[in-house]
Amino acid sequence: MRTDGRLLTCAVALVSVAALAGCRQDMHDAPRYEVFEANASMPDGRASRNLPAGTVARGQLRDDDHFYTGKVNGEFVTEYPFPIAAADMARGQDRYTVYCTPCHGQLGDGKGMVVQRGLRQAATYHQDRLRTVAPGYLYDVISNGFGAMQGYAEQVPARDRWLIAAYIRALQLSQNASVNDVPAADRGRLDAPPAAAGAPAAH
Repeated sequence: MRTDGRLLTCAVALVSVAALAGCRQDMHDAPRYEVFEANASMPDGRASRNLPAGTVARGQLRDDDHFYTGKVNGEFVTEYPFPIAAADMARGQDRYTVYCTPCHGQLGDGKGMVVQRGLRQAATYHQDRLRTVAPGYLYDVISNGFGAMQGYAEQVPARDRWLIAAYIRALQLSQNASVNDVPAADRGRLDAPPAAAGAPAAH
């Protein structure tokens, strides 16, 4: 039994040696160039090549200034780049809640949770300056940041940034609307008494 054990040990050792012999260092150092590695065969001595002129990564073509920058001819746009439907506003509210409420609050008054916990006061959207800015300005700030606020272009797709801008405008209107903002045909309903609980709403 002792002899059999020694034979087994020798067999395992031989197999291990054979396996290690197949793992050569040149398999670890594969015949490829690493980023920024020197290459004496190239005229400039670099292994990395510059991208051909005009090359754009897939999905990175930004050929619509209005949509991707919020500007046309260097000026902030006053129109959204696509129609805003009710489903879009719901999406804008959702994205605003995720990314904006921690600082700006649910009402956009700058009293988000992180402000309540002692961090720097965030801007309120209900100041006169921001209530009159173009939608393109709101989109630009969401994209690139402003002051202590970081930009969200990496986290939030361009379309969602526009929807957040649209929802911010709705928030501003909700807190600063006047009678003149109500369509004339509907103003009479403002003075109507509230419907009793359980009663059908008047149409």
